[in-house]
Amino acid sequence: MSRQARGWVTLAILMMALGVRMSAAAPGAPALPPLSSPLIAVDTTAQDRIVLMDVTTDTRRELRFEGAWVRLWGFSPDGCRILYTLRENIAPGRLYSARLDGSDRQPLADFDTPNAWGAWEGVWSPSLTDPRIAFTLIRGSGENMTHHIAFYPTTTALPELYSASGDEHTARWSPDGRWLVYSAYETRAAGSDVFATAAPGQTGSQLREADLWIVSADGTTKYRLTNFPTGNVTMPRWSPDGDLIGFSYSVSPSVDTVWMIGMQSGSAPTQLTYGSSMILDLTWQPDATALVMSARDFNSVGENRLWRIPLIGGADASAEQVITDGSLRYHDFPRYSADGAWLALRAEYGLALVETATGAWRWLERAQVGNSPVFWSPAAFTGEAACDAG
Repeated sequence: MSRQARGWVTLAILMMALGVRMSAAAPGAPALPPLSSPLIAVDTTAQDRIVLMDVTTDTRRELRFEGAWVRLWGFSPDGCRILYTLRENIAPGRLYSARLDGSDRQPLADFDTPNAWGAWEGVWSPSLTDPRIAFTLIRGSGENMTHHIAFYPTTTALPELYSASGDEHTARWSPDGRWLVYSAYETRAAGSDVFATAAPGQTGSQLREADLWIVSADGTTKYRLTNFPTGNVTMPRWSPDGDLIGFSYSVSPSVDTVWMIGMQSGSAPTQLTYGSSMILDLTWQPDATALVMSARDFNSVGENRLWRIPLIGGADASAEQVITDGSLRYHDFPRYSADGAWLALRAEYGLALVETATGAWRWLERAQVGNSPVFWSPAAFTGEAACDAG
């Protein structure tokens, strides 16, 4: 570590000891000490700011967005910018990016009818050579509202569509940025067969259910990945090697099971858990040997906990709790750092950090409640100073 870097770390530690928390510098103010790697970024329940936390030095930086509701969606592939949406009142959200100090805030997409579209669920491709952004494009309003998976930048100022059926959500890039998986919803008549999810007396009504689709980054290849006759397929999650996709399948609300499937067209899905539960979130263990889910009412445990799901059928019997310390309760939104050394999660709406090698944990944010997942800086990010040098 250079003398200058050591100086910044010493200053950050001193500021933490004095109870000083950093906020984004105002125009003309002295530059903030550069953040190091890895970083955690999260928005707050108030939706008025984004908080960046330097895990190495415990430095905290707040980026405030007065007069608008902000929702964070992650980092650029080099980690030097953040992606977010801003909404004012009931107006549709718009996509923006900014540097880590909150400067250079840029709108990212436009549309030919400005008052009739919005953006949600933005996700920046991890590819350094093709860093496009996929998002859910919302058009119209009320009963005429449609949702399309779109991407930006394009050859024009307007976003282009990956899908046109009108009810697509939750796009996720493969680790190499070459493929995108998303959930697409269709409607069918309730009670149309013996396996249909229909409540008594519901026959004849229409049910909205999802399957997974995959599209290539250039849009030339697209195929349906799952084809369940009934039920919902949600929470698509790429394995770290990009070969498999884990997901939650729900035969009816809150009757959820964990599955996985190869990413190739025509792959057959494999059911991993059979006991029904309410799955709140799903991610992969960094070594790709297991899925980790946040679930309620799993294996006779009512409280939502984190469970390690091995990649075998009937994994209920061999599933293990990831966190065994009883003082850390109600787990949700598990997210591993790019190197797998850390696990961040929500617990009782606080934000906790677990060292994966030892299981030791500490609170990152206890007093300020939150109800959304964190985002880790990508593997390519080596510190904010490198961004400035570039």
